[in-house]
Amino acid sequence: MDIAGDCSEAFLVDSNSALEFKLVRHADDLKDEKTTFRPEMSHQVFGENERIFGYRDLKVKLYYTAGRLNTYLGIDFKETADPDDFDGVEPDDIMRIVAEKIPPGFMVNLDTFLESLNKESSFKPHGELVHSFKTERDGKAPSTCEIYYCETSNADFIKYHSRLQTFVLWYIDASSYIDTDDDNWRFFTCYEKYERDGNTLYAIAGYATVYDYYAYPENKRPRISQFLVLPPFQRQGIGANLLRTIYNRYMGNAKVLDITVEDPSQDFQFLRDYVDCENLKQLSCYQPDALKRGFCPNEMALEAREKFKINKKQARRVYEILRLRATNRSDSEEYRQYRLDVKKRLNTPFQKENLMLEKLQKVLSEDELKATALNLKDKSQRLESLDRQYKDLEEEFLHVIERMAASSS
Repeated sequence: MDIAGDCSEAFLVDSNSALEFKLVRHADDLKDEKTTFRPEMSHQVFGENERIFGYRDLKVKLYYTAGRLNTYLGIDFKETADPDDFDGVEPDDIMRIVAEKIPPGFMVNLDTFLESLNKESSFKPHGELVHSFKTERDGKAPSTCEIYYCETSNADFIKYHSRLQTFVLWYIDASSYIDTDDDNWRFFTCYEKYERDGNTLYAIAGYATVYDYYAYPENKRPRISQFLVLPPFQRQGIGANLLRTIYNRYMGNAKVLDITVEDPSQDFQFLRDYVDCENLKQLSCYQPDALKRGFCPNEMALEAREKFKINKKQARRVYEILRLRATNRSDSEEYRQYRLDVKKRLNTPFQKENLMLEKLQKVLSEDELKATALNLKDKSQRLESLDRQYKDLEEEFLHVIERMAASSS
């Protein structure tokens, strides 16, 4: 039965709109709409269509105490659908669906949850304090944040992490819970530090997980797997500080070849570009005069890896961003030389196609060759594709350059 087609829209709810999260510091936060934030996605819990059936005016409340992450799950609604009106189809069992995704021990009584706030003043972050900084908040006083480092050997943290990692389902696409029995995992957690009634308290702001992969012969290649700054703490410089802290943890380790990233989102790639540009612009081989001579892998890629553990592909991308930053786009020839340099790299896959066709011409019949060429772009299509790729890339690069300018002003 197609419920979406047959039932009243009043009983079919967008799960992203119905869900509300809070990081609760005080009982008053429950009544303060400003403390509410919502998921970016919910298909990993409620299915591809991100719809919940069977409720009118539904609210799904997933609340956490800001430090310990003690959890409350509850639902409010005005009315439920009568199964007799929908061929016996029952309303979705929301409590069961969400309970399957969060660790046991969550609360369903709001008064019990509020009582657990009394324990917040005794909470201290797990692990080793590795970095402290002030946030960047427009029009507001900066707050102090601290970043802690943990490994799987810290049993108390692993219990804490089971609650913390539930956030990835709502903010990181294609995410999954990690296997904490594997001792190659590393954890970086960021907290806002604040005072209340003479006590120092902490509120979780974000976290990252890194997996230390083996690299031949006796090296390792850490990969950033999950990276999340929670919505109430975004656009405050926390992401950049968290990423720099990860870099700093590995930069002095001679056995680390470089740091990679697992399926970076567009937002993370922007953050990574910004941090890497700020780092590499300090090196002599990334100064404007050197940039305009072109990308030199033996110098630029090598120094990026040795000084900041940046891999060759990312080093090339940073070179292109910094060269655009150094290019006078009002100078038509200088700007043309830059575009040609980038398009030459973008054209590499098409050049490989040409080489492949040349080889195939020697072994395939004319009909077989035509069938193969059907899936390949002709020259005009390639030029159009190159132009489109370049424009999209330049827009991304300019976004990074704008942030660099804002951070230096």
